[in-house]
Amino acid sequence: MNGPAAWPPVYDDEYMPAPDQRYWFPKLETMAPGERDAFILARLRATVHWAWERSPFYREKWTRAGVHPDHLRRLEDLRRFPVLTKDELRAEQAAHPPAGRYACIDPADVARVHGTSGTTGKPTMFLIGRDDWRRIANAHARIMWGMGLRPGDTIFIASFFSLYIGSWGVLAGGERLRAACFPFGAGQPGQTLRAVRWLLETRPAAFYGTPSYALHLAEVAASERVDPRDFGLRVMFFSGEPGAGIPGTRRRIEEVFGAACLDSGSMAEMTPWMSNGECAYRSGMHLWQDLVYCEVCDPQTFEPVDYGREGTPVYTHLERTSQPMIRLLSGDLTRWTDEPCECGRTYPRLPRGIYGRIDDMCVIRGANVYPSAIEDTLRTIDGFGGEFQVVISRERAMDELVVRAEYSAEVARRAATAPDLLRALRERITVRLAVTLGIRPIVRCEPPGTLPRTEFKARRVLDNRSLYETALAGADERAGCPRRGTPDQS
Repeated sequence: MNGPAAWPPVYDDEYMPAPDQRYWFPKLETMAPGERDAFILARLRATVHWAWERSPFYREKWTRAGVHPDHLRRLEDLRRFPVLTKDELRAEQAAHPPAGRYACIDPADVARVHGTSGTTGKPTMFLIGRDDWRRIANAHARIMWGMGLRPGDTIFIASFFSLYIGSWGVLAGGERLRAACFPFGAGQPGQTLRAVRWLLETRPAAFYGTPSYALHLAEVAASERVDPRDFGLRVMFFSGEPGAGIPGTRRRIEEVFGAACLDSGSMAEMTPWMSNGECAYRSGMHLWQDLVYCEVCDPQTFEPVDYGREGTPVYTHLERTSQPMIRLLSGDLTRWTDEPCECGRTYPRLPRGIYGRIDDMCVIRGANVYPSAIEDTLRTIDGFGGEFQVVISRERAMDELVVRAEYSAEVARRAATAPDLLRALRERITVRLAVTLGIRPIVRCEPPGTLPRTEFKARRVLDNRSLYETALAGADERAGCPRRGTPDQS
């Protein structure tokens, strides 16, 4: 790598630590906090000046907020800069197609185009420069090294190779690590069954995908009378959803596959997205702050919270020259700590990972309900089959929480001659969830295979409360009553 103060950094693509070395860059990864803050500030100032000089979007945004790159004298000054939202990025790209006015590099320097699917609105385009893609590969290789992966390991990548950048980021990092990468993919009919066969044939050291897909893969293997431990996996690392950071899900994956389960991932816009990534000691995701600077902030004020407090991550690129994100608001929920990790790295950590989103939190009869808390509780209960769905409904103006939980194949077999078994399981789940959530849910035990599976990010929450309001409005209209919440004009 060029000098510590040089920006943008240039990495030696031939560099490789000794296999028994714990750290890719020992000095960077074990810096004292004060020394690291100075390192981050130098990179931060360079990034902010780069964006100011090359992006009318950022110049206009910061001028409206009354800030300038020269105001960034201390690390604490970053909080003076306004947060950036995904809605702003979409609006900018719509007003200045196709990619907005924050690319910050010449079109000829773009090496990769990725984006969102656009299922909830206009797709967002991601542009990545050639030099940035090399830096991303180096960053991911370094973090995967910390996970325990080494040159010569085979990495089985069981995720979509399309717009989704997660799979491509793993491939880039794995190739830089000089691992053997198997870009198997996902999403085609019958592909999971083929994955079982290929995993048995290749016996890779590592697996990448989503936690929900790994559990689905284990189900398919069991249906073929294959023990997932026979895949020979040593490391399974995940992104895309909270599962790998949920203790119950992590335990289940490790028990079924006999491999270490590691969590990673921030946001696609923040690639190198592995900058939130666990090490081999599995004590929560490290924030690799010299790559992407993360502040955990109050969701209302966007001021950083103290260590030990809950907040939402706000991310800033420190190495990107193409589409640098500066104080991008994630909308996720986490809690951070500066307590030491056994690995010796001195980065802050997210001990429970990213455990939800602000807009995923449901308020049911005054209680804050997180899907991750439901999942963690269910996975500790004997007889739970591994898949669940949360349905929020409203009846007679009262919110109801319905948890549909599949029971295991063993419970299904025994219930044929012991009908009280399902009733006991339902009551056990109800009591445990009531203790965790503070409200008593309605639990429905479903036969194995009832609920939908996914090869990508699981969607387990259905909020049907709007159906109740729509039905009420329709009934009022038919009865000739004014709409609820509006004054009677008669």
